[in-house]
Amino acid sequence: MSKESFSGQHVAVTGATGGIGRAFAETFAANGAKVSISDLQAPDCSSVDNMRGYSCDVSDETQIIKFINDAEKEFGSIDVFISNAGVGFGDGPDGNAAGASNEAWETSWAVNVMGSVYAARRLIPDWKQRGSGRFVIVSSAAGLLNQIGSASYSATKHAVLGFAEAMAIEHKADGIAVHAVCPQYVRTNMTKGMAFAEDNKDGLLEPVDVANALLKSIENNEFLVLSHPVVGDYFKAKAMDYEKYIHGMVKLRRKLSQDDVKL
Repeated sequence: MSKESFSGQHVAVTGATGGIGRAFAETFAANGAKVSISDLQAPDCSSVDNMRGYSCDVSDETQIIKFINDAEKEFGSIDVFISNAGVGFGDGPDGNAAGASNEAWETSWAVNVMGSVYAARRLIPDWKQRGSGRFVIVSSAAGLLNQIGSASYSATKHAVLGFAEAMAIEHKADGIAVHAVCPQYVRTNMTKGMAFAEDNKDGLLEPVDVANALLKSIENNEFLVLSHPVVGDYFKAKAMDYEKYIHGMVKLRRKLSQDDVKL
């Protein structure tokens, strides 16, 4: 894409203080877009002329609406919304898939799923009226496969991928494009200190790699954004033989448990 391929467009990104969200924001800004970003604390945007920061807890619908309203007052109607904010919690020390607290499950659902629902609820009517719009959901490879040790993360990432599919099916005729970003391990605060992520054979990508993958998928009009292409191969293999997939994941879990003991 050319440097000005998003010139004049307004892109909004949640969870954008750092990591993948910030990479999305800076990449779109470099491509000519006006960019509004949010996080729990308003991110610093002083180094980028065409970027503004807002505070927003995406689990709160009123805050999502306020973020969108304030951003549109500054830069006009949003053309691209990137729902990137997410949280992850472990299953707990006893290894029970249902062992995380109610608060962890409820927060995971509120942030990982409802944050996208709230934003779409606010934006889709306007986009339908004008006949265009683009909604991007960062699901994670855990939305297609599984994140061992975090059932709440895997379940909610599967759920938000299902919501992305529903939007893509329901609103294609309205001129609304939808993309689901499903990266594997990326160098962010979420993977910091995770030995398995650092040593993963499929590679630990940089956040900008995911942003560039999104640009490529937009150019090719692709729903799934696979910054790690091998995730697509794993997903196809899972669909073809679910029993083999489960067996392989059990073996991987066993290996990870043994590695933990050695540590």
